[in-house]
Amino acid sequence: MNSEYKRFIESKSQMCESIDRFSTELYEKYDVKKGLRDVKGNGVVVGLTSISQVDGTEIVDGVKVPCEGKLKYRGYDIKDITAGFLNKRFGFEESAYLLLFGALPSESELEEFKLHMSEERKLPVTFTRDVVMKAANKDIMNSISRCILFLASYDKKALNNSVENVLRQCIYLISVFPMLTVYSYHAYNHYLNDESMYIHRPDPKLSTAENILRMLRPDKTYTYLEATVLDLALVLHMEHGGGNNSTFTTRVTTSAGSDTYSVIAAAMSSLKGPKHGGANLKVMDMMDDIKRHVKHLDSEKEMRKYLNEILDKKVFDHQGLIYGMGHAVYSISDPRAVIFKSFVHKLAMEKGRIDDFRTYEMIERLAPELILAKRPNATSVSANVDFYSGFVYEMLGIPRELFTPLFATARIIGWSAHRLEELITSNKILRPAYVNVITPKEYIPLEKRDAE
Repeated sequence: MNSEYKRFIESKSQMCESIDRFSTELYEKYDVKKGLRDVKGNGVVVGLTSISQVDGTEIVDGVKVPCEGKLKYRGYDIKDITAGFLNKRFGFEESAYLLLFGALPSESELEEFKLHMSEERKLPVTFTRDVVMKAANKDIMNSISRCILFLASYDKKALNNSVENVLRQCIYLISVFPMLTVYSYHAYNHYLNDESMYIHRPDPKLSTAENILRMLRPDKTYTYLEATVLDLALVLHMEHGGGNNSTFTTRVTTSAGSDTYSVIAAAMSSLKGPKHGGANLKVMDMMDDIKRHVKHLDSEKEMRKYLNEILDKKVFDHQGLIYGMGHAVYSISDPRAVIFKSFVHKLAMEKGRIDDFRTYEMIERLAPELILAKRPNATSVSANVDFYSGFVYEMLGIPRELFTPLFATARIIGWSAHRLEELITSNKILRPAYVNVITPKEYIPLEKRDAE
């Protein structure tokens, strides 16, 4: 950017700042639901769904009060779903079946579904060379999105939005997503980090979680506990209601009549931001900062002091947030974090990271008290699933560049279910309204305008 263009951009960005900023009073005046949320934080209801239910409150004597967080897939409590497969089998494929088809599979139905997924887990000939390895990028989410859009070129029915065809496309993308994720990372690591290149093919006999670890690691090895914890993480991130940013993007793009590949690429773009799918990266950055500045990590006094400084915007990123604490819906507890935590402890024991786990536990215990002390209107705060997920991925040797792509590897199940539901239940384009608040102006001919 040359100096003249740089000055132009700087001055015009200031114009954008002045014209595009609105006062809080205007939102109140026009009763605008900023962020599609009312003043109490409740989401604006825009549709019906049977896919999942997310609750952080309940009605008691006619009054809405906080409750232990609840998450249900197709009516089944996530605690019961995970308890049903943990220590018995891997749950990713079973949970995917439930979300896509609305029923728990029988043994034969599950085996049939797993067989079809393994058969579909193949990329077009030379696709890895011609697409995945071209223009390698540190932003793996962008790389995967590009691959998804390129895959449309290999689909003779790419624009066919019949339910049957869309279901076929969704199952295919779910099946190859782990390959796109891991291969995109290896391309980046080779071409940009000058590391060795290795591309392992998935093993049709293995689960999705096992294949991810197998394809990621040079020696293809992993422990059963590692695969179990990754599988659990994928199940817990698989779906979280229709109101989250990326799922709503899925439904909006679907309502426009767009094709499956474009819809999933749009959802990817929506997920990748730090306010959504990149939240666990912020937790990891915060933990790195804490480790650098808190001399004795086992000292509650020192930890309390530094956490308060974070909340006061004096240190770290000066945003006043303890990342991984709090949620838009859950208040007393995030059920995903509750389920996850016991396995995080087991993995920390296996990896010799128990001291780090205790640091996380201390922050989880201290943070709600400190946050509530500075926010008198809040009633309760708890750790969300992102608080521990980054730590888990780090213990699994998963590079940070893959944290958000792994989230997407799970969430594509929910996106697919919501895309199908939107196609089947609604033929209306999702089109929210905006209030125009600018004063009408009279047009001025060019020769009569004075440059400001």
